[in-house]
Amino acid sequence: MSDDQHQHEHGRQAHGDDLRAMFTQEFWDERYATSDRIWSGNPNRFLVEEVAGLEPGTAVDVGCGEGADAVWLAGRGWQVTGVDVSGVALERAAGHAAGAGVADRTQWLRADVFAREPIPTGVDLVTAAYVHVPPDDFEAVYRHLAASVAPGGHLVVLAHHPDDAHTGLRNSELSHLLFTPDDVVRVLDPGEWEVVSARVLTRDHEHEGVNHVVSDTVVRARRRA
Repeated sequence: MSDDQHQHEHGRQAHGDDLRAMFTQEFWDERYATSDRIWSGNPNRFLVEEVAGLEPGTAVDVGCGEGADAVWLAGRGWQVTGVDVSGVALERAAGHAAGAGVADRTQWLRADVFAREPIPTGVDLVTAAYVHVPPDDFEAVYRHLAASVAPGGHLVVLAHHPDDAHTGLRNSELSHLLFTPDDVVRVLDPGEWEVVSARVLTRDHEHEGVNHVVSDTVVRARRRA
C-alpha cells in the first residue's frame, strides 16, 4: 500500500470505526470495490532501492494490495507470492501481473497476517510495505513475517513514520499505528539477524495541491545463515 492520498482518505473514512474491523477481509474488500484502482500502480521507490542489488529468488510480498511491488519484483526475476487479506485486491493484482507479462512468476494468497494465518516460509525475501497493526499485536505480527525468511534471506519493512502525525495527512486517531525503524529492529533477535539498514527517509508528497514532506520508516535485515 503505497499511495498516501488514499491512506489519508481511508483514515478519515475509518474515523470512529472499531479498530479491529479495519483488519478484516470484509473491510478491505469493500474498500477496494469502491474504485477500479486504489493505489498508484508504481512500486515503492524505497523498496526498489533496498532490493535492486539482491540476487532474485523467492519472495513474499505481504499486504500486496493491487500488486505493484510484487509485479515489479517478478519483472526483476523474482518468483513472488503476493499476500493480502482482500480477495478483491488479489484478483486485481493477478490481472496486473498478467498485463505485465509476469503471471508465470507470480501467485496470490489470501491470508490474514493480523491473525497470523500461514504464509510461505523458507523464502529469500519478505517485504511488507505499510502493514500497520495495533501496538499490542506489532511484535507477534512482525515475528510471524520474519519467521518466513530463509537463512541468508532478507526482510524489508516500509512504514509511515510517527513524524507524519504532524503533517495532517494521517488520521490522528490512528497515529499510534505508525512506527519507527527501532520498533522493527527490536523484534529481530540480533543473534539471528543482521540489520543492513534502519533509516528514516523523507520524500515529497502532494495532497490537494499542497506539497508535504513525509517520512518513511525503512528497514532491511538479513537472516544469518
